[in-house]
Amino acid sequence: MAVVVFGSINMDLVVRTPRLPTPGETLTGHTFFTAPGGKGANQAVACARLGVPTRMVGRVGDDLFGEQLRASLRSFGVQDDGVLTTPGPSGVALIAVDDTAENTIVIVPGANGAVSIADIPRLERALDGARALLLQLEVPIETVVAAARAAHTRGVTVILDPAPAVPLPDELYALADIITPNEHEATTLTGIAVHDDQGAIAAARALIARGARRVALKLGARGALTADAEGEQFWSPFTVTPVDTVAAGDAFNGGLAVALSEGRSFNEAIRWGLAAGALSVTRHGAQPSMPERNEVLTLLAQERL
Repeated sequence: MAVVVFGSINMDLVVRTPRLPTPGETLTGHTFFTAPGGKGANQAVACARLGVPTRMVGRVGDDLFGEQLRASLRSFGVQDDGVLTTPGPSGVALIAVDDTAENTIVIVPGANGAVSIADIPRLERALDGARALLLQLEVPIETVVAAARAAHTRGVTVILDPAPAVPLPDELYALADIITPNEHEATTLTGIAVHDDQGAIAAARALIARGARRVALKLGARGALTADAEGEQFWSPFTVTPVDTVAAGDAFNGGLAVALSEGRSFNEAIRWGLAAGALSVTRHGAQPSMPERNEVLTLLAQERL
């Protein structure tokens, strides 16, 4: 029931500020910290903290951040033997978070941009015995397609988080068992504004029409919408008080992948994803905010009362 994650590993440079700046404006922040991140590494940590064997495949630089990032993965229980150290800087993300927990993010790929087809054999070895592969778009798109192809041919469930959103080749839609955009990403991919339920349904149907088998559209405080060829279903969110929405989508993907890797139904996996995402926004940071298994189980149990 192992999960493999193929994707980005970043160091997050985070500033807290009363509000997000407008173009050309300089603001004074009140907090700064660094924290291991990257959508791939975040999702790997999310899975490992939820209690399943998790292997990360990607690259870090040979700088100071590179060893810190590998050490962080190991500290959370992620197997890092699939992570290659490559010459040059590690990837970084520059993140501003305001007092309402909204954020803006700028990514500099660094070593993530060096991920290539040469990394696929390492991924293929990691896929032996795996039940799910998590993918994102912070590494070159051709490698994402090759990774999805490798998992698909082995019968491993492919979960694609299309972030940051870019036009996707038709083959990648066809290889995705589940695609998990948020509202902004769904709009970018389809050209359909996701401002209300009707827009969400239209965007999800457009993604199904392009070849995705299932869509799990993350709607933030409104929960989620799932869709497949049979129809659509809205899912209510868990009620929490957010302090930092960074990596909430990564927590969702982790919960979804873990539940599916354990043989749970798709519907149950969606609740796992929503629970993990809800818990993550109650804490600061990316990887440190990922919930542990007992926390998700407790939240799910409270829902049933």
